[in-house]
Amino acid sequence: MAAPSIRAAGPDDAEEVERLRVAGWQAAYRGIVPDGYLNRMRVDGARRRRHMISRAAAGPDGAVESVAVQGSAIVGWVAGGRCRDADRPGPRHGEVYAIYVLPEWWGRGAGRLLMAHAVRALAGADLADITLWVLEGNQRARRFYEAAGFRLDGARQELDLGGPVTEVRYQLLAGP
Repeated sequence: MAAPSIRAAGPDDAEEVERLRVAGWQAAYRGIVPDGYLNRMRVDGARRRRHMISRAAAGPDGAVESVAVQGSAIVGWVAGGRCRDADRPGPRHGEVYAIYVLPEWWGRGAGRLLMAHAVRALAGADLADITLWVLEGNQRARRFYEAAGFRLDGARQELDLGGPVTEVRYQLLAGP
């Protein structure tokens, strides 16, 4: 089977993007995030569509939101832009906000294509000092990020997702 293609995501993709995001959460975070939280997750395509429209209206500013497509199906999604962390306000600080691939596509290259695309887009927008947050217990994702060149930078934060969950931050220097 050919590798998926990568293209810009748009509001018409919102429902499919939201479906794969929820499926990704429910598969990847089971045993890390309380089951009650995961079981209550719902696909909200209208909310995702509003978010995509507002990001597009805000202007490019280094933002990237792309999908991996196989045939007519969206199998993955990545979003990123300027870093949102208070301790990283610099003009070259970028962030991968989210990357999700349908669980049946894990290990088939879609995630690697999306991550490489996002890193190139952020670095091309002069946001070459890139971070991302990951749940500390998500070993599969951590291995994926490390294989893409990201390294722990020492930052941690606690989230309340129906119980305490720790996130750790990774960093990649993608340019000079």
